[in-house]
Amino acid sequence: MASRSSNRTAVPEAKGALDKFKYEVASELGVPLTDGYNGDLTSRQNGSVGGYMVKKMIEEQERKMAGNK
Repeated sequence: MASRSSNRTAVPEAKGALDKFKYEVASELGVPLTDGYNGDLTSRQNGSVGGYMVKKMIEEQERKMAGNK
């Protein structure tokens, strides 16, 4: 069966930076994210990493839009 994942990076060149950012956020939140299998993490742990990443990206964009780099 073919994978139907819609998790495609809009800008493929940013994949490495996004992965680094993911591990930084996981570390800040105390989520034991490792390189490789992470199936032992709860949905709540994984969701908190993704949610916090989005929050931080929105905050950064708002600062740029306001001229406060």
